[in-house]
Amino acid sequence: MLTTPIIRCLSQQLPGSEIHFVIKKSFEATLKNNPYLSKLHTFEKDVNEIYKNLKREDFDFIIDLHNNLRSTRLKLYLKKPSHTFKKLNFKKFLAVTFKKINALPDLHIVDRYFEPIEKLGLKKDEGGLDYFISKEDEINCEDVFFNKTKTNFVALVLGGSYFTKQIPVNKLIEICTQLKQPVVLFGGKDEIEVGNLLEKKFEHVRNACGKFSLNQSASIIKQSDLVITSDTGLMHIASAYNKIIYSVWGNTIPEFGMSPYKPNSENKILETKNLSCRPCSKLGHHSCPKKHFNCMNEINFKFLEEI
Repeated sequence: MLTTPIIRCLSQQLPGSEIHFVIKKSFEATLKNNPYLSKLHTFEKDVNEIYKNLKREDFDFIIDLHNNLRSTRLKLYLKKPSHTFKKLNFKKFLAVTFKKINALPDLHIVDRYFEPIEKLGLKKDEGGLDYFISKEDEINCEDVFFNKTKTNFVALVLGGSYFTKQIPVNKLIEICTQLKQPVVLFGGKDEIEVGNLLEKKFEHVRNACGKFSLNQSASIIKQSDLVITSDTGLMHIASAYNKIIYSVWGNTIPEFGMSPYKPNSENKILETKNLSCRPCSKLGHHSCPKKHFNCMNEINFKFLEEI
């Protein structure tokens, strides 16, 4: 998602070029409909599965926005000129370890992605993120959720890659209590049970967890009026559609550079500041290391009743 401005600018500013993208098969849906790409190369577990196919392409140039062991091995194998994105691992380490030491640049990661390809003459545009879905993935929310009635609704995202990034159940209940308009819940199979609980408890809540593909979920997000989400992929999809986003931050912090890109002026960052234990990781944990989860539990959602 966060690389899509690079893809678009390459396509528009280097006319006639072919742009290929290497991606894990499990993430293919995020880019398979992108019109700026010439070809997707997917692998299941390790990129060496497609080494020979990539070698046959005889690329002119490699842009490495991942900068990990896998991408380094790939560059060594292909032996082509390349530029590599510089990560901020040490500066993030300082922020996580010492909390008050913040050497992180005041720059979104998307803007930083442009740095390694300046030598190509690429210029950053103001287009934001891109997300494309096919007609087959479009969902009619009026038919599916609201008995064929045009309805404004809030999208509430339950999932997250780590427990400490997820909005806890007690806070989800607080959010649904405050909101008066219809709410559609998003998440995977792991969130179905919580979604069912909330749908049973609140008449205005509809549970979509585990029922739709990523691109179908994107279609529903596109039709929402407000998106409430933690630091998730759906947050970036909502950003691509210029939705109003209330992003909820637990153990990670927006200063890591991955807040909603080119945000809507009505967006809100919801977080508990000045906690001595936050951030506790640059990624996340499967449980709160301090057992209290105050980074989420101390966020007040009472203001939602005014929406």
